Amino acid sequence: MGAADVVPGVSGGTIAFISGIYEELIETIHQLDLGFFKIWKQNGFKVAWKKYNLAFLVALFGGVFLSILSLAKLITWLLKSHPIIVWSFFFGLIIASILYVAKQITKWNAASILAVAIAAVLSYLITIAEPVGSPDSTWFLFFAGCIAIIAMILPGISGAFILLLLGAYEAVIGTITQFIEGITSLNWELFSGALIKLIVFGLGAVVGLKAFSKVLNWMFKHHKNTILAVLTGFMIGALNKIWPWKEVLEFRINHSGEKVPFLDKSILPNQFDGDPKIMYAVIFVILGFLTIFLLERIATVKQKQ
Repeated sequence: MGAADVVPGVSGGTIAFISGIYEELIETIHQLDLGFFKIWKQNGFKVAWKKYNLAFLVALFGGVFLSILSLAKLITWLLKSHPIIVWSFFFGLIIASILYVAKQITKWNAASILAVAIAAVLSYLITIAEPVGSPDSTWFLFFAGCIAIIAMILPGISGAFILLLLGAYEAVIGTITQFIEGITSLNWELFSGALIKLIVFGLGAVVGLKAFSKVLNWMFKHHKNTILAVLTGFMIGALNKIWPWKEVLEFRINHSGEKVPFLDKSILPNQFDGDPKIMYAVIFVILGFLTIFLLERIATVKQKQ
């Protein structure tokens, strides 16, 4: 999930769904409340820890955090050096994910088809939306944290891409950079300023995650077919964002001072300016597809144990 969330266009929620932990994740987050401290006081920490399934959350988000730290630079380098291959792999991954999620829909009717269509159009419109400028206000960081975390747990929508659309991507990356610089240079002013902004962003993420988990949890319990149709549509629409061949329309300067794509559009391989690497693209689409197939098999075996 951490590796997927690093890439603008790929959602960690997709990986959670395919690996069979998505509903448990939503249910666990939904159940979190201040009652934990009451149970702790009455029955002890161990009972409260087990009742709220915190071992699951710590293991999961610990893995996400370690993955982001260890793979962020590698994935960033791969996207810069071998973009067609990387996007082809994720394209195959998402196609397999669409088939897997759609397969979970037990009853296809007009409502589910309409849900797929509306979600697909909405997701597609998000992928072609033009990012706005980077605001630095504290309230906007809270709002960005709230919206981005929702995207991160929705299969098909990337939190990193939502941050980019909101214009908060640079602000968040810059704040993290200031935080690290403050620690390494022992600059208290730089460290404290960045820490406050990160706390605000984190609080927004917590509020968004808690609020949205209630909606998702209720939907899974009462309208599972509909929510699965919506998630399928989101992933179909997101395919435009991860299409391997792009024409860059505008560039931006990132936090490192480098010129990177800001606005692009999907094109056919024969229209690509350079080597389209079609053979490599096909191979990695297949590898991405097989990765999800393997994850599904592992999850199925684990659920039977």
